[in-house]
Amino acid sequence: MKFSFLNMVWLLFIFISAAVIIAQDILPGSKLVALDPKDSWRSPNKLFSLSFIQESTDTYFAAITCNGVPIWKAGGAVDSSAWLEFTFYGNLLLYEGYSAVWRSNTYDQGITSASLENSGEISLRWNSSVEYYTSSGINNNVNYSNMMTSPSLRLDSEGILSLNDLSSSRVIMARGSDYGEVSDQTLRFLKLDCDGNLRMYSSSVNGRGSKNVTWAAVTDQCKVFGYCGDFGVCRYDENSGNPICGCPSQSFFVTKSNGGRNTGCERKMDIRKCQTTMLPMDNTLFLTYPPETDEDSSIATAAACRSNCLNDSSCIASTFLADGTGTCYMKRSSFISGYQSPTIASKSYVKVCELATSNPPTNPPFSSKEIENRTVELLKIAVVVLGSSLVMVILGSCLMWFFCRSKPRYRSLVHHQYTCADYASSAPVQFSYKELQQETKGFKEKIGEGGFGSVYKGVLTNKMAVAVKQLEGIGQGEKQFRMEVATISSTHHLNLVRLVGFCSEGKHRLLVYEFMKNGSLDSSLFPSDGKVLNWACRYSIALGTAKGMMYLHEECRDCILHCDIKPENILLDEKYNARISDFGLARLLNLNDPRHRSLVTVRGTRGYLAPEWIANLPVTSKADVYSYGMMLLEIVSGRRNFEASPETNNRRFSLWAYEEFEKGNVGAVLDRRLVEDEIDVVQAMRLLKVSFWCIQDNASFRPTMGKVVQMLEGIADVKKPPPPLFLADGSAQSSVVISSVSSSQMAVASSLASS
Repeated sequence: MKFSFLNMVWLLFIFISAAVIIAQDILPGSKLVALDPKDSWRSPNKLFSLSFIQESTDTYFAAITCNGVPIWKAGGAVDSSAWLEFTFYGNLLLYEGYSAVWRSNTYDQGITSASLENSGEISLRWNSSVEYYTSSGINNNVNYSNMMTSPSLRLDSEGILSLNDLSSSRVIMARGSDYGEVSDQTLRFLKLDCDGNLRMYSSSVNGRGSKNVTWAAVTDQCKVFGYCGDFGVCRYDENSGNPICGCPSQSFFVTKSNGGRNTGCERKMDIRKCQTTMLPMDNTLFLTYPPETDEDSSIATAAACRSNCLNDSSCIASTFLADGTGTCYMKRSSFISGYQSPTIASKSYVKVCELATSNPPTNPPFSSKEIENRTVELLKIAVVVLGSSLVMVILGSCLMWFFCRSKPRYRSLVHHQYTCADYASSAPVQFSYKELQQETKGFKEKIGEGGFGSVYKGVLTNKMAVAVKQLEGIGQGEKQFRMEVATISSTHHLNLVRLVGFCSEGKHRLLVYEFMKNGSLDSSLFPSDGKVLNWACRYSIALGTAKGMMYLHEECRDCILHCDIKPENILLDEKYNARISDFGLARLLNLNDPRHRSLVTVRGTRGYLAPEWIANLPVTSKADVYSYGMMLLEIVSGRRNFEASPETNNRRFSLWAYEEFEKGNVGAVLDRRLVEDEIDVVQAMRLLKVSFWCIQDNASFRPTMGKVVQMLEGIADVKKPPPPLFLADGSAQSSVVISSVSSSQMAVASSLASS
């Protein structure tokens, strides 16, 4: 027996069989009327009450209240003619006039009585058996098919929302922010609000205190599907930070509103009766839920996503994800819901009618007198407009000159004339320093520190978690800094950390990135808590990092050298996908600053530094390949490549690792904390070979990152690498290594480097 979600919500009162009738039982034929607010059905403890409540003039709701707080409503708003009836056939019906506007859908199921109980849970009972019903759960990690057949949703007094079973099984779905704070004066309740979000509230028992939200099913309100209605687009107001609704463009008009909030839009012209085109919407995502969408990851460009929808008569809108995946969502449902934000790296299209291009109707000619009068009127209007504009320009220039001359703090206003929109189409958000101070709580939570500055965690007004990097030693002027930021922000890939925005205000230069939940790779690779990164995850990180570097080196408009590839600069998202951070920042440094003076000749970190930096040789993208190879060796071994220990005869680990590889003792190099049965030996051997190719002393021997990706994926064979030389150890000269390499290895190295 299945119920829809809307029918499930009425779980707050209970139907009971005649065998267990108590004093508060509601007999068939009982009614509640809107015009009599004192008429109610109450629970035995008098805490819950089902009655009509009046919210405004001639607006009533049939609702269950707890100490005056409405916690559930049957259907929508009705007028004073409404009544609620428990029928002789076991159905609960809400009437407005003589029309049924809501029903419990429990008709003719043997239900003989109803009651409102103390627990507030929903059940149906007949023949001495009870059935509980609920919709899909909040906790996606739960396998509900393994539970018993009678689950119920329960909100505990401690603030825990859980799914319970008659066999005493329990799954915790959520906890309120005031979880554990138990008081006799505290009332907790769960409410499906009118905006479509499910929330947990805390309030005082007498119902007179404030009602505080302690948990919400969807933290980002704009991600609630259908919040703004059909064709509605949600975004956050820059001033208040509140979600607001609008239409995709002027090709639409608002069809519905609720308390000043638009809840639906409609095309002005029917696309079935015209020639259509696709309206582009930057930084917009159409929320997609199956079966409304078709997903196609083979589409590589936004233009292809646009044209595919345009040529498909069943498609009404599409969204292209600009994250390196090339995924295109085709919206075929008659209902679409949008989310627009400068932080969204996707582009959407909606199908509309093309504008009419027919010639305007011919009007009768004006007489000479009419033409003369019309000319005089237009001349007067032009003089007034031009004169007013000139006065405003002069006045504005004088005010700007006065403020910039008299008060230095106003000088930053002049800089605002330069926007990243002048330099790139995918412009980042510009934040003020004060905004970032507020959103990081005064730069309170420090989550990292590196050569470019300190990093702090923050939360934007749209509830998005971000990492705010305070740059130090930046030498560029205002315009050049903005151009570099625009270049970084236009670089999008699945394996790159996305730049959300920036701040350039006086001496303050900050970059705002998306927050990575699982931190940097070094914290997972060399943990202090004993947790071990499994082999499958390590291989995925190695491949993802290589793909991100290949994009920077070979697929960007201009090759971007990272200059500091290491585990600390590889971040991990909530699914442990690798994201490269700090790319493009080397060009922002002021090399005259004492903190970065060493980077005039050398850029990078000890243990990952390519020999050409030290030997003052030409530096190319192969320097990044060397650093990647050193990091790849650490991913395989779980040990720092520059560490020396008695096990390695006090030699550098990377040199010792190659010797063990030569002996065929690969097991000695692998991380001993890994579960042996989970290691893919073929992959392990492949990663080791690739790492030794990447750390060749001779840059021309190293493969390109494109070739590295092919070798890691098994597309290209990985030949046995020659012995690498480590100049940092001072163990030999380049000529010794090159002379010891066979002609066949030279040929292999040449093919790898040129591929």
